[in-house]
Amino acid sequence: MKKTLLALAVMGASSVAFAASNVSLYGVIDTSVVVSKVKHNTTKVQMKSGFDSGSRWGIKGVEELGNGYAVGFILEDGFNSDDGSGAQDMNGAFSRESKLYINGGFGQIGVGRLGSLAGGAQSNNILTGWAFGTSYEDQGSWTSFAKGNGRVNNAIAYVSPSFGGVTVHAMYSNGTSADNEKWSKNRHYYGLGLKYAGNAATASVIFEALDGKGTGGKKGIGTGINSYLKTLGLDLIEGDDLKKLDAVKANFEDRKTAYSVTAGGAYNFGIVTAMGIYQYAWESDVYSQHAFGLSASAPLAGGTAKLGARYLLGKLDGDFKHIANAIGADTKYRAWNIDAGYSYPLSKRTYFYGFAGYSDGAKLYKDVENGKFNGWTVGTGLVHKF
Repeated sequence: MKKTLLALAVMGASSVAFAASNVSLYGVIDTSVVVSKVKHNTTKVQMKSGFDSGSRWGIKGVEELGNGYAVGFILEDGFNSDDGSGAQDMNGAFSRESKLYINGGFGQIGVGRLGSLAGGAQSNNILTGWAFGTSYEDQGSWTSFAKGNGRVNNAIAYVSPSFGGVTVHAMYSNGTSADNEKWSKNRHYYGLGLKYAGNAATASVIFEALDGKGTGGKKGIGTGINSYLKTLGLDLIEGDDLKKLDAVKANFEDRKTAYSVTAGGAYNFGIVTAMGIYQYAWESDVYSQHAFGLSASAPLAGGTAKLGARYLLGKLDGDFKHIANAIGADTKYRAWNIDAGYSYPLSKRTYFYGFAGYSDGAKLYKDVENGKFNGWTVGTGLVHKF
């Protein structure tokens, strides 16, 4: 109700205000039918929202200040078109992006809730090199298979002017969830990247760091262990087992800083656009891994066809390696994935799509019940933009 009232209030503003700020309402609705199976689990048939493009609505506007300066904003929220619920796991009216920015000869400075540089979503994203972007959930999304930092709160981002097609991007979050505590207790995000955009070629190189400040403290053993298992994509402790372990409290140290370097590029040869992407990611005493991806897109029968393959290899480090050795588990993990997709435009704002993906894990990931590394997905849906 609050979101509806807010939208009506903005839309009901005076025509003078609209003219001055050039405010517009926009959105995407994506509904699909998806069939999927995770290793050792039953096959699921589901209606889903945002399988290809996250269903969302937003308001954006810009006001020209003169002398080359302008102030603008982006307010965007996600929703699930299959049941009408909110899509992001947080409270707030604009959980996808809430950005206020100023443009000028110096470039752009933006503040608010923003997407990270390699997160694959929102206006600050500069990730290149993977044809499927962050679409199609575990089977298709690059940031699901590799490492990604998603959206962060309390952020400030800078984009430089273009120098021969190259732009510099820098970003910092004073508290990825909240910054109510002193600096040493808030978790911080740091990002630095370069992007190139030419006539036929695009490329990006991105360095990101997410520190572990505020992640420690006294907590249930099960909950503490789950935070590491989730990072590694391993099975989480659930149900009665979690309750039993959480009955015992322990003082966990803050997580170490997690780093990643991601480089990607694409070249349009006319009949096909070829893409490649690589990422090295690591967290001291937890893991280090490499992720590779090759993909391509090409016009086909009035639409666009996509094909891609990825490979992941990593190893456990520190205490996790010692624990794995003690229980006889493998300390290395592997996974590969192949994807195929097709989209066909029905109009300028509406298109039909289909997707199929398969992944398989080895070593530590051989029997992991996680669709990212062991499973298959087939889906088809319709996207409408307004």
